[in-house]
Amino acid sequence: MPSLDDYIEKKLISGYSTFTREEALAELSLKPDAFTGALTRQISKKILANPRHGFYIILRPEDKIAGASDPARWIDPLMKYLGMDYRISLLRAAAMHGSSHQAAMVFQVVVPQQFRSIVIGRHRIQFIYLGPAIFSATNQKVWLTSLKTDAGFAQAAGVELTLLDCIRYYKRATGINGVAQVAKDIGDRANPKKLASIAQHFENTSVRRLGYLLDLSNHKKQADALQQFAQQADKYTPLDPSVRPLIEGLSFSGSRNDRWRLDINEPVEIDF
Repeated sequence: MPSLDDYIEKKLISGYSTFTREEALAELSLKPDAFTGALTRQISKKILANPRHGFYIILRPEDKIAGASDPARWIDPLMKYLGMDYRISLLRAAAMHGSSHQAAMVFQVVVPQQFRSIVIGRHRIQFIYLGPAIFSATNQKVWLTSLKTDAGFAQAAGVELTLLDCIRYYKRATGINGVAQVAKDIGDRANPKKLASIAQHFENTSVRRLGYLLDLSNHKKQADALQQFAQQADKYTPLDPSVRPLIEGLSFSGSRNDRWRLDINEPVEIDF
């Protein structure tokens, strides 16, 4: 009778580093209670990790210090197990596209459903909710790319979608200055037409903020592609909505940017 140890070894030999409870029970002649006990022992010995109920990661020796392998290696099978579409985005995607300033301490995934964050060992996976309709409109194959790992492929935002996700969720991308650095690092890799097409699905204020940050980094073609959205704006909005004037009601009109119809209420710092 094959044991859980045998099953794990077989999965590794076959090139797989994850499995589900249902898959294992279908192959092993173990009663559920005995199987649960075996899983618990393997987790305690750091042979397995369990990021979500019923889903298990097989740890290689080099994974044990961190408590799990890089989430890029197992996020795709996990999301398939949960029956949910997704995209890796924000700082992890920015780093993937060449933003060397981004350490990406958190692995950020955009999803159309509310999920709790996963903390497993040294890894933190943050699920960022986006309404199903907007998620479906933006998660188009032509706007995504594949992140290749030694375990297969994971689905990630392309350069253009990464830039727009970062500005929409700027607080989760280390603030306006963090997004400015991302725009500087990878903005010139964005296709202007594609950037403008995706921007139609984002808030006008977010698009204008990104246009301003692209201008600061002299990515003229990409910034110009978004200028049409500024022309649609009927009022000025703050560059950083989280910054409030020292005196309530005080206008930021002394530092306005007419091209993007923004009140520049926060100095932007970029490393060149």
